[in-house]
Amino acid sequence: MSGIEKIEEVIRKNESKILKRWIKLQLGNIDTLRRDLISEADLRTESATFMQEFTLAIRFGINEDITGSEYNKVREFLIKFWRRRAAQGFTPSETVTFLFSLKEAILPFIEESYKSDVDAMIENITGLNNILDKFGLQSFEEFISGRDELIKEQADSIIELSLPVMKLWDDIVSVPIIGTLDSRRAKLVTESLLNNIVEFGYKYAIIDISGVPIIDSQVANHLLKTVRGVKLLGAKAILTGIRPEVAQVLVELGVDLSEVITSAVFAGGLEHAFKKLGYTIEKKR
Repeated sequence: MSGIEKIEEVIRKNESKILKRWIKLQLGNIDTLRRDLISEADLRTESATFMQEFTLAIRFGINEDITGSEYNKVREFLIKFWRRRAAQGFTPSETVTFLFSLKEAILPFIEESYKSDVDAMIENITGLNNILDKFGLQSFEEFISGRDELIKEQADSIIELSLPVMKLWDDIVSVPIIGTLDSRRAKLVTESLLNNIVEFGYKYAIIDISGVPIIDSQVANHLLKTVRGVKLLGAKAILTGIRPEVAQVLVELGVDLSEVITSAVFAGGLEHAFKKLGYTIEKKR
């Protein structure tokens, strides 16, 4: 059996000691242990699980091609691990240190096992360093990918919260738009509104743009597409929040709102919908 093939035997023989040393290194490293983000018990569980999977993967020797099938479970563990760390709020350097500190934990045991064979010692140390470095680089990419996905999910949630579709009455729904209406937000507005009309059978949809700071041709086109979508579903759209400057911009842009019910204020649009539905609004005496 060659030196490179014995490394799994060295790790297994000293597994509990290596794990203990690795945990100690992590607990003493501020770049690894963030007590505000992860508990010591969870850190121990993650470390023990990775040690088990990694040792099993190199039972026939260290293959420096990390795409090999023997590393399937190691890769699966690390992908979930990095994405979990990203969600928890760890930085890339804090996360990658998890792997790199393992090298330091194993090193003394390799030196002890091969003290009589320097060539085998160097071969084992080099092989171990190379494989963990490769997993570290790959993990960094997975971490960034996971963090980007998390940021996107959070951004989508914020956008959805800023575009609420609200039931006002049995046959009336409202969408108050606040902030810039770009293509992404416009698509969410249209999809959410149309889905609600189909699901609940609303007859009137009040789209209030009093909170939209800038109206240009792009925004106008987005609004018209939404209005047309509402019409195709058999409902009627009422556009409210048409300020004087907004009206002037729409006229200058040549936007045709002749078939759209409009109102300067939200209350006007709601009153129109009530009247068309046969409701009477009276002031209590």
